[in-house]
Amino acid sequence: MPDTKAAAGARSPFALVGAGEFGATLIAQSRRIPDLALTVVCDRDIPRATAALKAGGYEADAFQVAGSRREALAALQAGRVVLLDDSTLLSDLPLEAVVEATGDPFGAAAVAEQAIGFGYHVAMATKEAEVVVGPELARMAKAAGLVHTLVEGDQPSLLCQLVARARSLGFPVVAAGKSTESDYVFDPRAGTVSAWGRAQAAPAGYEALFAPADPAVALARRIIPGLATATVPDHTEMTIVANHCGLRPDTAAMHGPVVRTVELPQVFCPQDDGGILGRPGVVDVFSCLRRPDELSFAGGVFVVVEAPDPATGRLLASKGIPGSRSGRHLMLHNPVHLLGAEVGLSLLSALRTGHGTGGENPVQRFDVVARARADLPAGHGFALGWRHVLPDVDPLIEPAAASADATPVPYYLLPGAVLRHAVPAGRTITHGDIETDRSGAMWRLRAALEERLRAE
Repeated sequence: MPDTKAAAGARSPFALVGAGEFGATLIAQSRRIPDLALTVVCDRDIPRATAALKAGGYEADAFQVAGSRREALAALQAGRVVLLDDSTLLSDLPLEAVVEATGDPFGAAAVAEQAIGFGYHVAMATKEAEVVVGPELARMAKAAGLVHTLVEGDQPSLLCQLVARARSLGFPVVAAGKSTESDYVFDPRAGTVSAWGRAQAAPAGYEALFAPADPAVALARRIIPGLATATVPDHTEMTIVANHCGLRPDTAAMHGPVVRTVELPQVFCPQDDGGILGRPGVVDVFSCLRRPDELSFAGGVFVVVEAPDPATGRLLASKGIPGSRSGRHLMLHNPVHLLGAEVGLSLLSALRTGHGTGGENPVQRFDVVARARADLPAGHGFALGWRHVLPDVDPLIEPAAASADATPVPYYLLPGAVLRHAVPAGRTITHGDIETDRSGAMWRLRAALEERLRAE
């Protein structure tokens, strides 16, 4: 294992694997972080990585492509950022951490496993791998004296930190959640509701639904057919938070209401306080309903907590903190996520404190699984589409289970699989339904994780 400890006062060197949208924002921010040094960028698409470095302010002579460890070491010695197209070349380089941001579930698992084996801390941005094998990677890292962490800048880590803050202050967490990536924007002048780049005519009477005395009575009528609410990434992120924070979904599909920000503590509270929840301690998602002149909450995170008592709850609400009518519930929130620009916090936490920015000991309590939306024929193949979504299936959050013919396949183990036989609409896809290549890091890590599931 290489000596990866930086000298006192030195900037800690780290590598980025994946120079897409998320990675590019880290590249742009990294030179401004005084205690970190981005020294290696690895991407199969060298022109894309080159463009990201140039866009991030790096001059052409500040980085160099390397095809071997020897070339990489020479470039580092010359003070240049190294560009690689093969993550195996990260072995035995003077690094302390690797940020994984490939966006490829199977590739991400391999990169993370590899980096831990090389002796580096890992900050994982690809949630599609984290949701399947994250706790196993965390266990491996801990056993090696390393840290595997979620990344600040993406919702799971930001929400875990908000949950931790609430709990450290003694507030029971009633609900923890996020807004979808697109608001529901109601324009009363135009008479439209817009989301995901589409505008549709608002139904008659929609303005009365915007600010009713009791939001719960308006929730069902606020949803516009054709404008999505909860998406697959939302289910993925909330499952990660459930596994890191010991929370659970209230329903397998989550509620996913259309809600104004100020209504969150009234809606995401137990039914006996006028809310929609059947139990406390849940994860969920909402679409932020707002006017065009109001602040967006898209991609933001929140927790609804139990106030010490109604009088204190009402007092805090009088200071501008959103609360339920009874005073029993309050909301803490962070309406922004800064993508890779915030990853430095996760790296510094791992490097300086030995702790990540997710849960301390994540456990695979829940999986995202896939339910057939329509009848699927034998031979149907699964391939990821836009925003890492599998067509023809819907996501559900269900208790994690070890592999068996009758148990559900985790959603992000399905890409590349083919159905052995027809599956009717409404049924969850199981291991017995599919033929797939079960070699590779993701399946290997999942098998190790499932050994612990079987033992529990």
